[in-house]
Amino acid sequence: MKELKKAYQTILDDNFPDEMTITFGNQTLVYKKRKWKINDEGTIVERGLRYGENPEQEAAMYELINGNLVLAGCEFIKPGLSLVSGITEDMMIQFGKHPGKINLTDIDNSLNVLKYLMDKPAAVIVKHNNPCGVAYGSTIAEAFYRAHRADRIAAFGGCVALNRVCDRETAELMARQYLEVIVAPEFTGEAIDILKEKKNLRIVKIPKIDRLAQYRDLIFPDFKSLIDGGIIVQQSSVTKIKTKEDLLPAIAEYKGVKYEIERKPTEKEFEDMLFGWFVEQGVTSNSVLYVKDGVTVGIGTGEQDRVGVAEIAIYKAYTKYADLLCFDKHGISYKELELAIAKGERKSKLKEEIDEETKEAKGGLIGATAISDAFFPFRDGVDVIISHGVSAILQPGGSIRDFESIMACNEASPKVTMMFTGQRAFKH
Repeated sequence: MKELKKAYQTILDDNFPDEMTITFGNQTLVYKKRKWKINDEGTIVERGLRYGENPEQEAAMYELINGNLVLAGCEFIKPGLSLVSGITEDMMIQFGKHPGKINLTDIDNSLNVLKYLMDKPAAVIVKHNNPCGVAYGSTIAEAFYRAHRADRIAAFGGCVALNRVCDRETAELMARQYLEVIVAPEFTGEAIDILKEKKNLRIVKIPKIDRLAQYRDLIFPDFKSLIDGGIIVQQSSVTKIKTKEDLLPAIAEYKGVKYEIERKPTEKEFEDMLFGWFVEQGVTSNSVLYVKDGVTVGIGTGEQDRVGVAEIAIYKAYTKYADLLCFDKHGISYKELELAIAKGERKSKLKEEIDEETKEAKGGLIGATAISDAFFPFRDGVDVIISHGVSAILQPGGSIRDFESIMACNEASPKVTMMFTGQRAFKH
């Protein structure tokens, strides 16, 4: 255990070259390794990534500095548009424990979600490259407050990205939590003074967040290395859904019979469908998530079957609801309450009250909207979702059993609405 703790404190040298060149046919892309001058116990040294996914893995990050890839008329992202790979010493307001691979990929995926949410103040909290809390707010402070309360448990040690200037109020809220990274387009002086009290916190200013909306339709080459040394390369995904007009009514035909959703979404449901679909772009597949009033309620990620992930997201919604209820009423987490009871403390009545209130509220899912990154192959997933009070569902459609999902919505009381995207959103 001591050796592992020591490994976390160790900064690895990396043996990757300072420059990397990739050739596609007759096109050449040139990348430069990102390094920073940091203060290492009083000595200024030049360092790249702290380490990779684990402390014993060397790693490097490269920024595209020259060349532009065009394939089959598709123009990929150009030099000069760097976000994470372009972070300089000046943008690193506080290095804290200077960043490793996971910190930077968490920032990257938080921006991948945030780029769709630029019309209002929004906050994205990412943990292990998956969003755990995402929310709109009337102010950036409210957005963070709502995003954090969406999942207090998973947000511990997370990466927060804001799409507005981090002000004093927001900084005070964040300073109460343990966070690894905070990213914003700008920080006020008061906010910096507050956040710098957390010596290990990485505070990063990325001014281009102000222009993040322009990255929605930009395509980049997405590389996947295989265990045999091979590489799969693909275009990055781009969602065609921008407004509610891009959504399709749930309609299907089976054996000559037409099935059509009977209740159209309300304006609020349309808003949550769009918000949830944008969050879905950053969630590992298979996934189902629930949103309500512009905040995530439960996020299920990386499960092999769709009904299973729908159930996991429900479980998470109930768990987070009970935890927040316990914290608001008694100042402790739900898990701490359970442990106190296990030790013989007479708090069973408190737990029963919280469990009953959570059950009545169905984990906050009543009136929520469910988002699925791919179609439901059977109606069982839809039935599970509906049974917990969800009022609207957005999914790609395209299953031969779409008619069953439509029937499930129409048979529900009250009726549940459903729309299709006509496009799936897998992310692996």
